[in-house]
Amino acid sequence: MASVRCEGVVKNFGDVRVLNGIDLDIQDGEFIVSVGPSGCGKTTLLRLIAGLEKITEGSIYIGGERVNDVPPKRRNIAMVFQNYAIYPHMTVAENISFGMKIRGSSKADMEIAVNTVATILGLTDLLHRKPKQLSGGQRQRVAMGRAIIRDPAVFLMDEPLSNLDAELRTQMRVEIKSLQRRLRTTTIYVTHDQVEAMTLADRIAIMKDGEIQQFDIPDELYSKPSNKFVASFIGTPQMNFLKAERSSERELTLSNGGRMVIPPLHEGAIAKLAKIEVGIRPEQVRIADDFPSQDSAGSVRWRSSVNLFEALGSETIVHFGSSDNVLKVKVGREIKIMEGDDIDLVFDIDSAYFFCGDTGVCVGHALKG
Repeated sequence: MASVRCEGVVKNFGDVRVLNGIDLDIQDGEFIVSVGPSGCGKTTLLRLIAGLEKITEGSIYIGGERVNDVPPKRRNIAMVFQNYAIYPHMTVAENISFGMKIRGSSKADMEIAVNTVATILGLTDLLHRKPKQLSGGQRQRVAMGRAIIRDPAVFLMDEPLSNLDAELRTQMRVEIKSLQRRLRTTTIYVTHDQVEAMTLADRIAIMKDGEIQQFDIPDELYSKPSNKFVASFIGTPQMNFLKAERSSERELTLSNGGRMVIPPLHEGAIAKLAKIEVGIRPEQVRIADDFPSQDSAGSVRWRSSVNLFEALGSETIVHFGSSDNVLKVKVGREIKIMEGDDIDLVFDIDSAYFFCGDTGVCVGHALKG
């Protein structure tokens, strides 16, 4: 096991800058997830750590050793790829032990190691099968087994579950997290799926346009996003954003017609903004009947029409407003709503987030202090 540190890492492909000064400090044994939209640079960063690409500027350290010029085979890392990359003509046992065979390990050592790894991954009864006789989840376990048998200092995983169906992805997420907790090997996991990131990670690095927007534990990313991008990326459905204008020194008028008192905690920060956006998560908006009608100072109330709704079984996502000003609300299955209904809605002002309309920076959030 080892720590991993990136200092000012820059990567250019010709005239195109893909990574722009990445700083990361990953502790020994941590499970870190790098998440972001396609093209944000997360896989490139993984390949730089692996040594599969050359760094343009900056430094990468593994276990305290600067590895910029160290070849991949000497970095003591193991990588699990999106496409499994297992050999179709070899058995499960042969695939898992292939690296040991190349390094000249004895047959007895390979057998012991393979049996140990197969027990960990539940592959004992499949060791003599070929990949074509395996399910997608089993093939992914084989790919992980080949990585585990190396006993690396760091696991690098590049969207390893993207080829699996939804049920298998959920199952494999649990297995990967349990495995990492058991082995305590430093793991850097790349995905575009925020659910994978939130459920797997000790800490998450959210990336956009070659830069890390925020690096923090999942709960902090959800409750204290640093900017509008992070706020919209974490949470399902994503946060609602409403443009706001100051109607008085202490009051805002929202684009949905609601009016809200500015919380005293955020008055100073909001007063400096030329443009303001208010964020509210779908689960924080409620049908107005759920709240005492006299509590107007501490809440925002307005009336809106149901545009459409998504019934998800245990809950329903309701879309209110027009197509250019949609607000999503998460309600329980017991609430019966039809398209076209006019509904009174409300949210507590203490659950609102305030963003600079120009930069997207969050200047105030729901959790005080």
